[in-house]
Amino acid sequence: MQIYDSLSGEKINYDPPSKIRMYVCGPTVYDHAHLGHGRSAIVFDLVRRYFEFLGHQVEFVSNFTDIDDKMINRAAEQKITVAELAEKIIPEYEKDYALLGIKAPTKTPKATEYVTEMVKLINQLEEKGYTYQISDGVYFDVSKFAEYGKLSHQKLDELNAGARVDENKEKRNHQDFVLWKLKKEGEPAWPSPWGEGRPGWHIECSAMSQTLLGDTFDIHGGGLDLKFPHHECEVAQSEAVSGLPLARIWMHNGFITVNEEKMSKSLGNFFLLKDIFKKYHPRVVRFFLLSSHYRSPIEFSDQLLDQARNTLRSLDETYLRAEQTSEVDEVILTKIKEKMDNDFDVAGTLGIIYEWINSKPAHLKSTLEKLNEFLQIFPVDFKLSPAQQSLIEERESARANRDFSKSDEIRKTLAEQDIEIEDSKEGYFARPKI
Repeated sequence: MQIYDSLSGEKINYDPPSKIRMYVCGPTVYDHAHLGHGRSAIVFDLVRRYFEFLGHQVEFVSNFTDIDDKMINRAAEQKITVAELAEKIIPEYEKDYALLGIKAPTKTPKATEYVTEMVKLINQLEEKGYTYQISDGVYFDVSKFAEYGKLSHQKLDELNAGARVDENKEKRNHQDFVLWKLKKEGEPAWPSPWGEGRPGWHIECSAMSQTLLGDTFDIHGGGLDLKFPHHECEVAQSEAVSGLPLARIWMHNGFITVNEEKMSKSLGNFFLLKDIFKKYHPRVVRFFLLSSHYRSPIEFSDQLLDQARNTLRSLDETYLRAEQTSEVDEVILTKIKEKMDNDFDVAGTLGIIYEWINSKPAHLKSTLEKLNEFLQIFPVDFKLSPAQQSLIEERESARANRDFSKSDEIRKTLAEQDIEIEDSKEGYFARPKI
């Protein structure tokens, strides 16, 4: 198969091993998950699920950053501790991700659980001559790492020339980044050889990935906004210690845009998942986010989500009306595998599925169930309970007796249970509400 590797800047041939080790940068948990978090989580859930679909074992690690400036500031605003803020927000992420059909990671390390490992890593960098200490903490000297900029394809002199004027005049280079921040009044702190303090952001992921997956693992993923400086700094500090590539493949998903501007909190044009779910079912959101290639930008709008919902309703109906068989259409699976093996081309995969569905294949339902192992968009678990079936029969009787008030009341009751009823001359059709 071929995967686009951000480091080389091109698609590379990849022969996945029987066990694949993946690390995906997770969120800083100072606020609820927004649509950008959802896209990244869905993209790498798809990658993981596809490898598992092919029969590979995947060790999937995705972290929570539970200590940084944003955490400290938000906790202070809410008059709670940073730990209490993390305990409050992390379950909300897990809930939203579960609604999006995202499998729980093999491991979900929290940064504060690996401070000892971070201190050890900084010690190793110090011993190798990559660090220096100034009044506010310990920094990584990027000029000592000759390949700094190789992931983002930038040169250090260009980065320094384009850097804004830094308030900290003690730094040797504009791009030098903090490894250990010395304690400020009222902030959480841990002991270290350089004084009480807390880790910088970049060192967290290097320590957690190294501890859980080794010096070199298969795939490192995250949003495109993390490519520089976060992932660039990870490469520098990890490889400065080990002398080995941090990851064999670097994958980055594209931005979500609103009115062709990158969605971001700084612009105020971001949308929380929990708010989107009030209007659109999580399955619709997942389908919408899978409909474009993972590296492409996605324009967010209600109109496009409405289109996704209508398409998904049509797919649901096709699936639910189909006869169940035990056989799977291996020919269509082969065609889809060709698309997915080309850098996880889900948009191309969906195109093949639509064309195939229109040909009215004999093994439609069983094949869609097989595809759902990685797409997670078809309602394979949809079943009416005996009580719901009884309500539908009661509604049919009410309609036959022209008791439309009762019929509407039952429809409303079923809708509250996430069941849509569609009436036609042939009778009724029940499907999951989206």
